[in-house]
Amino acid sequence: MVAKPIITADAAVDLIREGAVVMLGGFMGCGSPAGLLDALERKGTKNLTLVCNDTAMHNLKSGEMTFVARLVAKKQFKKMIVTHIGLNGETQRQMNAGETEVQLVPQGTLAEIIRAAGAGLGGVLTPTGVGTEVEEGKKVVEVDGRKYLLEKALRGDVALIRAKKADKAGNLTYDKTGRNFNPLMASACETVIVEADEIVEIGELDPEVVVTPSVFVTHLVRARQ
Repeated sequence: MVAKPIITADAAVDLIREGAVVMLGGFMGCGSPAGLLDALERKGTKNLTLVCNDTAMHNLKSGEMTFVARLVAKKQFKKMIVTHIGLNGETQRQMNAGETEVQLVPQGTLAEIIRAAGAGLGGVLTPTGVGTEVEEGKKVVEVDGRKYLLEKALRGDVALIRAKKADKAGNLTYDKTGRNFNPLMASACETVIVEADEIVEIGELDPEVVVTPSVFVTHLVRARQ
């Protein structure tokens, strides 16, 4: 196996161009690459499309913000494709004011259309959303008498993910529920930047515990200790 480049967080976010579709692993911060988010905030890259489970927390009264919420507050995203914005008052405000496009997608559907992209599929059929606003503008397909929505596969330009351990080839393991969207996003993007808590030599990871194989990974970043 060939070793992947190990670079700094600042060098990593230099690879993200303005207007890119960025997939961000994590679930309310669990499994999110905090160091890469900090670097992207410092860089200030704009007009990005965010694909993430949620936009973390922003309490408008106290000003408290976590993880990707700081980038939302700085309006680095022109569009957000997410499942939950209930704890981010700024995301809600931007959406209601028409300042940022927010596309709310059922959580299972979001996971499946990302997985479909990684598997080389055109999309998936799901009953979720049939007969609701989610159906608007989408193709309805009937199978064995039941209606399904055709949800197209969702691909990204760059994935920012967090791993528990990586070897220098880019094989990855995750920390329990920190796994969440990370493996799916790693398979669905052209460039995959991994912030790893620990980076070990090639051959030190038992192949049986590898979740994301090295073929999907392009760059490694050491997590802050």
